[in-house]
Amino acid sequence: MKKIALILAAHLMATVPTMAADINIMSGGAPKEALAVLIPQFEKATGHHVKMTYMVISALQQKLVAGETPDMVLMPTSAIADLAKAGKLKAEGSAPFGTVKIVTIIKDGAPRPDISTTAAFRDTLLKAKSIVYSTPTATPSGAHMAKVVAQLDIAQAVEKKVTYRPALDGGVEMVADGQAEIGIYPSSEVVHVKGVTQAGALPDALQLNLIYGAAATAANSNPEPALAFIKFLASKDNAGVWKAAGFDPPGN
Repeated sequence: MKKIALILAAHLMATVPTMAADINIMSGGAPKEALAVLIPQFEKATGHHVKMTYMVISALQQKLVAGETPDMVLMPTSAIADLAKAGKLKAEGSAPFGTVKIVTIIKDGAPRPDISTTAAFRDTLLKAKSIVYSTPTATPSGAHMAKVVAQLDIAQAVEKKVTYRPALDGGVEMVADGQAEIGIYPSSEVVHVKGVTQAGALPDALQLNLIYGAAATAANSNPEPALAFIKFLASKDNAGVWKAAGFDPPGN
């Protein structure tokens, strides 16, 4: 009888749903549009509650290195790999969600510039009266653009007319409001902003393909809810959400 009772108890324990948990997450700005759709679905299905904090990648990296311990993070997979090596994130259970390209944007109705080739993109930047993109020290796209203008040998000319402002701080809206003629940001950071049109992706030779993913933090003593959320985000069933938010999901 005692053995039967133990078996029944074990069965009951296995069938009890996992207790609802708060999942504290820090993220770069790129996945914000997709998460606005996916978080409510996950919360409804699991009972877990997701608490999001968005910030530029450099600030997120600094906070993790300084000892902040969210339950999980969303950021470029290259940064996840570095932080996993440093013991701040868990490589186990991490997953990519999709690749995001850098695009050029203009105000709705403005003439579409030619950015079809490296030479054409260079000429467009030189002709533009005002440009906005993310701070080079703050985000991967900003750092990449600093390299691009240096590679094109136009850094000095661009410096005179560029405003450094991350998308999270209103950089894309500067184009929509007519404060900047051209903006250059990851596609996922512009799809939801009204008043702007994508003129196209940077030429292949100048492109930065950012692969975004997520990982639980090494300090997370109860990682199951976070890992469940990562698995949900990476599900093929949600590939359409990521694609609509400006990402190219794995396998596409």
